[in-house]
Amino acid sequence: MSDHIYKKIELTGSSSVGLQQAIENAIEKAGQTIPNMRWFEVVETRGHIEQNKIAHWQVTIKVGFNLG
Repeated sequence: MSDHIYKKIELTGSSSVGLQQAIENAIEKAGQTIPNMRWFEVVETRGHIEQNKIAHWQVTIKVGFNLG
């Protein structure tokens, strides 16, 4: 088994639909430029309120990817 080196970056995704969609939006967008993504962890969840209703979910995640 070979050794691996990983890097983590922090991203914030948003969605008017929900938490999962906010996470998926962030990962999908990052996947357009970052190869070898391996895992994510949720580090913060928040939302934007308009007229006493949730307008957008905002989820900050850390994404780990393999450097080699």
